[in-house]
Amino acid sequence: MKSSGPSVPLSDGGEPNAPAEDLEDLYENAPCGYFSLSSEGLIVKVNQTFCRWTGFSKDELVGRRLRDLLNVGGRIFYETHFAPLLRMQGFFNEVALDVMTAAGEKLPVLANASERRAQNGDVLFTRVTIFPAAERRRYERELADARAAADARNRDLTERWVAEREQGELREQFIAVLGHDLRNPLAAIDAGVRLVLREQPGERIATVARLIQGSTLRMSGLINNLLDFARGRLGGGMAVQLDVSKPLKPTLQQAIDEIRAVVPERVLQMHLEVDVPVAVDHARIAQLFSNLLGNAITHGDPLEPVNVDVATRAGQLTISVANSGPPISPAAMETLFQPFYRGEGKASQQGLGLGLYIASEIAKAHGGRIDVVSHANETCFTFVMPIV
Repeated sequence: MKSSGPSVPLSDGGEPNAPAEDLEDLYENAPCGYFSLSSEGLIVKVNQTFCRWTGFSKDELVGRRLRDLLNVGGRIFYETHFAPLLRMQGFFNEVALDVMTAAGEKLPVLANASERRAQNGDVLFTRVTIFPAAERRRYERELADARAAADARNRDLTERWVAEREQGELREQFIAVLGHDLRNPLAAIDAGVRLVLREQPGERIATVARLIQGSTLRMSGLINNLLDFARGRLGGGMAVQLDVSKPLKPTLQQAIDEIRAVVPERVLQMHLEVDVPVAVDHARIAQLFSNLLGNAITHGDPLEPVNVDVATRAGQLTISVANSGPPISPAAMETLFQPFYRGEGKASQQGLGLGLYIASEIAKAHGGRIDVVSHANETCFTFVMPIV
């Protein structure tokens, strides 16, 4: 199409020496491809830019249909989606197409189209602009690949999490069954030892029997910890039955007596000052107290006493257990109340690593907490709960 008038000056302020724009050159060498389709859908005009991109001459393109320049998939989509959309609304924007060049190569493009209609609604011609989209398509493919890889990783992580959770539940169920089934033979051993001691045996047999009795007491505590751990991890939680009618001192004294029976050589210095009724689960508090005492005896200096202070002050119950010995390291402090943590003592002194975890769970079930202070001279565990 030739311009019918002189060149049109640029409208950038009306400077007299401004360069003139050649409309014919603007069409032919625009940074996008242009072509026009007749009402029958045939190419009637095409610019040089589109010819350069595709390698076709104008004569090779004029008279052909747009669909003839597309690959097989593009033809199907054009006929079933884009052409009906164009007829229905008179335009489409940013339609992704693959144009086949004269060399048989695929040229990814984005196409915009707009129909020009007569007053009676008949289509006069359709204008189409073409923009290269190779970089955009590459980015979209990379984005889709990255999304697919992320989805695959998420699926893999989910499957692994589910598998690990199932394995964890199976392990905890096994622990629960094991702990439950160990109670019966342990009870039989304890009953036999009590029977032997009741018969007033000689000193040597009595000593052995008391050692066995101490071992059964320790094993019973370990089994209780196992069952509590499994119950908590399997969803049962740490159940407590609060009782305010029963005095707390005898409960704590019994735990002390049991510890003294196992390690009579250790010195336990007690200060019990419980002046008001306290609503607690006595069995659980005894278990918490026993675990704190056992921890202090295991990790404390065997030549120094374990100091126990129990008091009801300022609306709180506090139970403190302090021992001398090496301080707890900052790294150990971070994992102190985690299950199966076994401290920094000798291997012969280490148990399952559930004692402090169970004690912490019992404290939480009572609405309280366990605080720890450890320095060069002393390590002190303090259970604190509100008195309601």
